[in-house]
Amino acid sequence: MIVLSQVIELLNSSGSSSDPNQEIAHVRSITDADFDEKSLGWCSDKNAELLATLTGGAVIVSVAVYNKFQSQLNQISLIPVEKPRSAFLKVLREFFAEKPPYGFIHPSAIIDPSVSFHQNSVNIAANVVIEKSCVLGNQVSIGANTVIKSGTIIGDNCQIGSNNTIGGVGFGYELNDENEYELMPHIGNVVLKDHVEIGNNVCIDRAVMGSTLLEENVKVDNLVHIAHGVKIGKNSLIIANAMIAGSVEIGENVWISPSASIRQKLSIENNALVGLGSVVVKNVSANSVVAGNPAKPFEKK
Repeated sequence: MIVLSQVIELLNSSGSSSDPNQEIAHVRSITDADFDEKSLGWCSDKNAELLATLTGGAVIVSVAVYNKFQSQLNQISLIPVEKPRSAFLKVLREFFAEKPPYGFIHPSAIIDPSVSFHQNSVNIAANVVIEKSCVLGNQVSIGANTVIKSGTIIGDNCQIGSNNTIGGVGFGYELNDENEYELMPHIGNVVLKDHVEIGNNVCIDRAVMGSTLLEENVKVDNLVHIAHGVKIGKNSLIIANAMIAGSVEIGENVWISPSASIRQKLSIENNALVGLGSVVVKNVSANSVVAGNPAKPFEKK
């Protein structure tokens, strides 16, 4: 259990309207009927009126909300910050989220002797397979039943979920002289830079040549397919069921919505947003929003 002063210190807040020794036992939504005197939540400016319904606990709010309500709500503690939701996330990570026990390798994991890693800075779950010539950075966590194929490079502070295949051979076939399809050899690899996070049941294919590349802070949701030779820029998010075909180049700060499909060899430029279920068949320019089948531009709001 933590106390309010620890939250205030973590967030570098100017203080609270209540006792700094107030106990915080759990985090809850402020709309939860069980929100009590030992609960911590956050409130957006548009929902500030909900604060009057609370009978106890602590709530992270914006400075504007704090200045407006702190003298009216003596029964709850208000913690003023610039970005309440981001601050709440920080508290969750520091005090409530389960942290991987680095230095743990499950006995059932199979790791090729050629793999480069520091045993004290990885968390490898049950039935993980890591093939030859892979490189794992520090603070890397890999969930159960995931397969890391040969030559994959994983940076520092990467989180990879369960049942993934990273570095498998892509779906690249060519007709031979007998008019039969033959699989194109894939001799490249996959590179995940620092702070990449991968969900569950994701496939990321190795490049035919060179690397399939996910830059720093890319986040990939569950059930995503990323084909051979794809490059994804910093801080981009790829959401559930998205399919990104071969050699697509995605810029920085791009949002690919659930179930979107992107045709091969296209470019999605910086700060673009691809809408829910979109089928992208043309390049997407920077700072734009596209949606539909086929995807067409919309005015960004």
